[in-house]
Amino acid sequence: MSIAMHSANHARENPRLAGRSLPVLLLAISAFVIVTTEFVIVGMLPSLARDIGVSVATAGWLVTLFAFTVMLFGPVLTGLLSHHDRKRLFVGLLLVFAGSNALAAIAPNIWVLALGRFLPALALPVFWGTASETAAEIAGPGRAGKAVSNVYLGISGAMVFGIPLGTLAGDAFGWRGTFGGLAVLSLLMALLLVRVMPRLARPQRVQLSHQMRILRDPVFLANIALSVVIFTAMFTSYTYLADLLEQVARVAPAAVGWWLMGFGVVGLAGNGLGGLLVDRNPLQATLGAALVLAVGMAATVPLAGNQAGLVVALAIWGLANTALYPICQVRVMRSASHAQALAGTLNVSMANAGIGLGAIIGGGAINHMGVGSIGYIAAAIAVVAVLMVPFIAGITRREAR
Repeated sequence: MSIAMHSANHARENPRLAGRSLPVLLLAISAFVIVTTEFVIVGMLPSLARDIGVSVATAGWLVTLFAFTVMLFGPVLTGLLSHHDRKRLFVGLLLVFAGSNALAAIAPNIWVLALGRFLPALALPVFWGTASETAAEIAGPGRAGKAVSNVYLGISGAMVFGIPLGTLAGDAFGWRGTFGGLAVLSLLMALLLVRVMPRLARPQRVQLSHQMRILRDPVFLANIALSVVIFTAMFTSYTYLADLLEQVARVAPAAVGWWLMGFGVVGLAGNGLGGLLVDRNPLQATLGAALVLAVGMAATVPLAGNQAGLVVALAIWGLANTALYPICQVRVMRSASHAQALAGTLNVSMANAGIGLGAIIGGGAINHMGVGSIGYIAAAIAVVAVLMVPFIAGITRREAR
């Protein structure tokens, strides 16, 4: 809503800008739809698993599939497709999301549903890698920064609100209805972009092999490894948060979406706080946020029987959880001596490796120790990330000499 109001006001102040602000607004909304498609399944795992006759841990493999597909194919597909005509590229990506979400909505079993998750996972990193640059080009000099921030607001909004909104929609219309709604929104955005997005000059092709030289940088590799561990900690527990609320905290299924919404609202503050702290010292910001994350996740289960205590634990968890998104992205990009755009894409890919690994670990923990164990296991992984920070600081100092 804030993006739309800003764009409308901006256009009224100078009508000539309307032709630029509207495509950027549509890219931001498209970002919301696309990233929501990735994360929305987290809030619907319990109902989805019940409906298709599998365990929650087995359904969690759908999260792993999506994440590992982004990890494995993201950088290569972005490198291969980013020089194509951007209007056709974005319309094509959104049509992939429309078809995939429609397939997921009618999936008769987990195998068809898996296909409906695999296909959009191929398209998502290409959008991630090109949307901000395109928005800046559309906006023009002097407005590029605001345009990029608007696109990232759509992405952050999806991370914060996509899961709870999808969960509430799933409770009202069923999980198939949620995927159906995402299919309609994806198709609508594709049609609107056909109508309003201007033709842009094709970006120059850059040899991927030249950019990949950052993979020889030990500081960059160490920071990437830290992101993997952090996202593994986050999604060992976050993937199954809806199930934890139902099974341990005894929250009614119809109310789970509202609890996730509260988690997301707190996360908005965490997103801003993370952006503020990372400017000062990226490694120290990572250490502090990972410690707070560990405390919040570990405290959730013992406080589950006390509603006030549960609210506090989830608030601490949500604050740190969302703060770590910008902290990890900025930290990794700053650690790259060159090719920062590729560094950011690689961080997203490797963060998805952590998301997939976390879903596996959390699912295994549920199968062997119950859903009440995931907070403690996730906290232990977060502590590993904390212990990695001084090690990486030492590598950074050594390489700077």
